[in-house]
Amino acid sequence: MSELFSTNKRLQITDTILRDAHQSQAATRMRLEDMLPACEVLDSIGYWSIECWGGATFDSCMRFLNEDPWERLRTLRKALPNTKLQMLLRGQNLLGYRHYADDMVEAFCAKSIENGIDIVRIFDALNDIRNMEASIRAVKKYGGMVEAAMSYTTSPVHNEDYFVDKAVILEQMGADTICIKDMANLLLPADAYSLVKKLKEKVSIPIHLHTHNTTGTGSMVYLMAAMAGVDIVDCALSPFANGTSQPATESLVATLKGTERDTGLDLNKLNEAAIHFKGVASKMEAAGTISSKVLRVDPNTLLYQVPGGMLSNLLSQLKQANAEDRMEEVLQEVPRVREDFGYPPLVTPTSQIVGSQAVFNVLMGRYKTFTKESKGLLRGEYGELPGVVNEEIRSQAIGSDEVITCRPADLLKPELETIKEQYKDIAKSEEDVLSCAMFPQVAPEFIRKRNGGDIKEISVDWIR
Repeated sequence: MSELFSTNKRLQITDTILRDAHQSQAATRMRLEDMLPACEVLDSIGYWSIECWGGATFDSCMRFLNEDPWERLRTLRKALPNTKLQMLLRGQNLLGYRHYADDMVEAFCAKSIENGIDIVRIFDALNDIRNMEASIRAVKKYGGMVEAAMSYTTSPVHNEDYFVDKAVILEQMGADTICIKDMANLLLPADAYSLVKKLKEKVSIPIHLHTHNTTGTGSMVYLMAAMAGVDIVDCALSPFANGTSQPATESLVATLKGTERDTGLDLNKLNEAAIHFKGVASKMEAAGTISSKVLRVDPNTLLYQVPGGMLSNLLSQLKQANAEDRMEEVLQEVPRVREDFGYPPLVTPTSQIVGSQAVFNVLMGRYKTFTKESKGLLRGEYGELPGVVNEEIRSQAIGSDEVITCRPADLLKPELETIKEQYKDIAKSEEDVLSCAMFPQVAPEFIRKRNGGDIKEISVDWIR
C-alpha cells in the first residue's frame, strides 16, 4: 500500500460531533446535556481536536435551547481536559452577521480563549484576507492556535492557483494551520489530491481539510487527500454523519487501518461514543428535529453549488410565499445571481444573500427589487468580491453610491465601551456584553431570564 501514499505520517482527525455535525443535520439543536455523557470517552480517543463551539451554536444556545453559550464552553472545557477544543469564527463578523469593530474582535477572541478554546478556525465568506487580519492577530496575541480557512468554491476565478496563493499569504500572516473549507462538498476527489499536493509544496504548516458528504463524494475526497499527504480531516461520528454533515469517523478510521496513514484511533472507543449519540439522534428524529432530507445525497449541489443549510433557507422562503413549486427555478437562478455578484463563495452570510436575491428574482422579476444585504454586498460592505461584478446590476442596486474599496472595518469606530454602557444594567460579565453585541434581539432577554434563575445550570461533576 505504501506506493499509494505520499507520506507515512499518521492522519489526524477533528471530530465535529459537538458542532458542525448537529448544525448540519439537526439545525444546531443538540443540548449540552446530550453531550456530557459521552465526553469522558471522547476525551480518551486521541482526536487532533473536537469542534464544539462557534458557527451557529452561539445563537442557537440562547434562541432555542435556553443555554448560555459561554457556560457551555466552560463546561465542555472541564469535561474534555485532554483534548484541544476548536471553534469556527467568521472573521470580522465573529459569530454574528455584520462586521464588528476591531476592539470587539479582540475582546471576543480573548474571551473565547480564556473560556477554553484552543484552536480558532477563521474564515471570510469572500476570502477577503483583510477581513481575517484582526481576528488572526487577536488569537495569536492571546495564545490560541490560528487555523486560517479558505472558503472553497469553483468559478472562473477560483482555480488551484487562487487557493495556493491565499494559503501562502495566510501562512505569512501567522496561521498555524491552513484549512480548505469545502462547505458544499464541491471539491472532487482528483481535485482534492492535486490541491493538497500543491499546498504541501508551497506552505510548511499543516493542511486541514473540511468537507461534507452532500454530493456523496466526501469519503472519496478524504481518501484522495490522505494519499496526497493532508495532515488533518474533519469527520463526524456515524449517528450524525454523512448527508449534509461530514463523512463518518469510524468509516475513515477503518479504511486507513494498517496503512501508512493509519489514524491510530480505537474503533471500540469510537463505537462506545457512537452508541450514545445514536440515542441522541433517535430522540431528535422522534421530535422532528432531523429531517430525512439532510441525510440524503444530492449530486445537484455540484450543479447549483447550494449548501444544505442554504437549501433549507430557500425552501422556507418559498413556503412562506406559497411558491414551493418554483424551487427548481430558484436553483437555476442562484448561479446567475452569483455570476452577476462577482462569484462569491456560497457560505454564511453570502449564501443567504445570493439565495434571497434569487428568490426575489423568480417571484418578482429579475432585479425588480434588491434586498438590503444584496445592496451591501454590491457596495463592498462585506469586502472585495472575487470576480468581475455586473456593473449594470450594481448600478441598478446602489445607484451612484461609492463602492467601498478599503478594508470595511477601517470605517468602523471602536464600539465595545458603548455596548458595555448600553447593557450595563443586565450584563454580569464581559461575556454577556459580547453576547448582546452579536445578538441584540436574543441575548438581552436570555440574560434577564438567566439572571432571574429561569435557566437551569448543568453540572459536569457527575460524569467523572
